[in-house]
Amino acid sequence: MDKIPYVRISTAYFKIVYVPDIKGGLVQRLIKWDLRTIIRDHGNKYVSKILRYDGSVCIPNHLNFKKSIKGFYNTYFPFSHKPSQGSVTNTLSFFKHIFGSQLELGLDYFKLLYEVPTQALPVLCLVSKERSTGKSSFLKYLKAVFGFNMSFLDSHSLSSQFSSQWSQSLILGVDEAFLQKEEITEKIKYLSTSDKSNLESKGKDSFEVDFFGKFVMCSNKVDSFIKIESLETRFWVRKIPVLKIEDVRFLEKLITEIPAFLAYILERKFASERKTRMWFTSKQIWTPALARLMNNNRNRVEKELASILTMVMDTLEVDCLDFIPMDLLQALGKSRVRSDLTQLRKLLKINWKLENQKNSLQYSKFIIWTDGTIGVKEVKGRYFTVTRTFLEDNFDETMTDT
Repeated sequence: MDKIPYVRISTAYFKIVYVPDIKGGLVQRLIKWDLRTIIRDHGNKYVSKILRYDGSVCIPNHLNFKKSIKGFYNTYFPFSHKPSQGSVTNTLSFFKHIFGSQLELGLDYFKLLYEVPTQALPVLCLVSKERSTGKSSFLKYLKAVFGFNMSFLDSHSLSSQFSSQWSQSLILGVDEAFLQKEEITEKIKYLSTSDKSNLESKGKDSFEVDFFGKFVMCSNKVDSFIKIESLETRFWVRKIPVLKIEDVRFLEKLITEIPAFLAYILERKFASERKTRMWFTSKQIWTPALARLMNNNRNRVEKELASILTMVMDTLEVDCLDFIPMDLLQALGKSRVRSDLTQLRKLLKINWKLENQKNSLQYSKFIIWTDGTIGVKEVKGRYFTVTRTFLEDNFDETMTDT
């Protein structure tokens, strides 16, 4: 703790305090403090010793941190670990357990957190129905590494308009996530790619600040912890297996290796290059767990259409189909699932992100006859096209884990 636990930012005085949290830890906060109280407690001469700043900023840096930046008080917390050579056997084993075949990308993810904290990153989701997998331990490990610069959130925190307690944290951890409100999902998606956020406290006007937070979520609700649309590119969903051997002291061993792991990360070169605004491409971070999550969130109409279109492709022995919404409506009429043209147009353009022909052109319309047989007819229309690959990637429920 600083010898002088006060600062003056602009014309206001603040005390640097350490607030106990529900998990038994401490959270550093700046609390507004009355000047007369400071004088009463310490005397007039004490005030001249208090550091003064023109204002506050929050600029993350773990390698060359500065508390004062051009006369402004940096509210980001200093990094408490120093790299040093040593064994990283346990840490690499743990990362291998969490990231599996995507280990090199997982190490890149951590390297970016450490070396380039302002880089936007995908929402990392660790899921498993089973207990004793290490999901929560990964959050605790990140907390041990990044300290006060990581905040734990819940659905109430995310839905609240007040964000001053977490809007300038590097990592936003959500344990036991089950976020079914659409506005929360949209907020996470927006913040994960945004570099600005509105900071708002009770009784104060909101104002815009730089945002560099990364969401890390854990959940036992493998297929339903959050609602996301098809072709989502902002979520990295990893299904975590059960630990083969449960070691109650394993987290302590990981924490002991932090300095050595930081040295290892600094020396290690990136295995990937920046390809998108979130560094990784959607193909790089795709997993069957993500596909199943998206598939489970689809409504009955989408699932039934995917099933019908796949069946028609199999029958006609083709790998793509052309159709207009009316063709789909007629096909659905043979099943118990009901829809309308407005819903189907929205599904094709928004959910499936398909574009129809700008002009009316000839295409082969599929027809499902009353006896179940399938035929084709040459007609004209502003048709959409869907491929077998699209349906397999987004609706195949038989995929295995990686």
